[in-house]
Amino acid sequence: MDPVLIGVLALIGFVIFMFLGLPVPISMLLFAVLGMIALRSPEAAFQAVASDIFTNFASYTLTVAPIFGLMGFLASYSGIGENLFNAAEKFIGHLRGGICSSVQVACTIFGAICGSIPATMGTMTTVAYPEMEKRNYSPSLSTASIAAGSSLAVLIPPSATMIIYGVTAEESIGRLFMAGLIPGVLLCILQIIAIWIVVKRHPDYAPMSQKATWSERWAAVKRGGLIEVIIIFLLAIGGMFIGWFTPTEAASVGAMGMLLIGIIERKINWQKLMTCLVSSAKLAAMVFFIITCGTLFGRMFTLSTIPTALAKFVTTLDVPSWVLLGIIIIVYLIMGMFIDGIAIILITVPIFTPILANLGYDGVWYGVLIVLVLCLGGLTPPVGLNCFYMKGFVKQVPLSTIFAGVVPFCISIVICMILIMIFPGLATWLPTYLYGK
Repeated sequence: MDPVLIGVLALIGFVIFMFLGLPVPISMLLFAVLGMIALRSPEAAFQAVASDIFTNFASYTLTVAPIFGLMGFLASYSGIGENLFNAAEKFIGHLRGGICSSVQVACTIFGAICGSIPATMGTMTTVAYPEMEKRNYSPSLSTASIAAGSSLAVLIPPSATMIIYGVTAEESIGRLFMAGLIPGVLLCILQIIAIWIVVKRHPDYAPMSQKATWSERWAAVKRGGLIEVIIIFLLAIGGMFIGWFTPTEAASVGAMGMLLIGIIERKINWQKLMTCLVSSAKLAAMVFFIITCGTLFGRMFTLSTIPTALAKFVTTLDVPSWVLLGIIIIVYLIMGMFIDGIAIILITVPIFTPILANLGYDGVWYGVLIVLVLCLGGLTPPVGLNCFYMKGFVKQVPLSTIFAGVVPFCISIVICMILIMIFPGLATWLPTYLYGK
């Protein structure tokens, strides 16, 4: 049988089984093995499974994911996310829509030590949504601002999504972390602007409230976790900036720093530490298994020669490279409406990376762009995982209300994507400056 046909049939089978409810990694593993059996032999297929399992679980590079995860769990259990929001709210909460804007600022800063959308969303929903309810904020704006703000966690380093993209695309994780910093801050600003426009058109969505005094503001800063975050960021991410640490070493330093801060401030006890360790171990097992399944699926695709065939076909097309890039982005947007972002990366990167390499696009820049596309997909129906997460935290708000509220934030993400496509330096300048070309 033709190798390309085998690859296409494996992809179709994977999609069918995924929509039937089989977990994405299991679907990937099943059709990766079946495809490799058809392309090579049962012995070759099972040897590849054994080899990839050992390689991924023994990977020094991949240890960055669970260690940064541990740092995020320690930050969450120490109450830093709550304190960050309270500090931001004291400065801008009195403005119309100020609590929603405070969420964006807190998510951006908390993302620097967390990197998880569900963890960020859970923290911000717990501390911010009751305050929004008390001040009679619109449920649509309230829930949407938290759902959209939480997506900043996958852009601001450290980001689990960036790690998985880096491993799959064989790009430097350190460069990807640096590349996401400026776009993450830019998106935060754009989302605050979106909030301002919404409340300007609908003042009743976000009533104004009493302004905090300067003494209250500085008191909130002192206990707000900002100093702790700055210390951790300088130790971990800052050390990686200037070349003191590899990403894995930076994760270890950050986790240890967060643990020491939690112990010194008596926010982390033995029970919380055990919970964090167990949670990070579960995260590591999940991430490693997903990456292993994705690696096997990518290996099967490579053997099917589909990526090579697509790359050759694309090079023969007489259209500008930006048109092809636009088509790829549209494919990602459509997939993002139905499939989890990590699964999309594992499925598509082996296919599209050779094409984009032939077109001359930078892999790090492309990684940032794809993460933004996945952020957009996480807010759009029918799946919109971020919105479903939000619904799980705030059960009394209809899902349709949340989806209606995220529209301005989706526009912000699109604007951010356009700016990065027009000005690639927004993503590439910092990693180039720090690491060279």
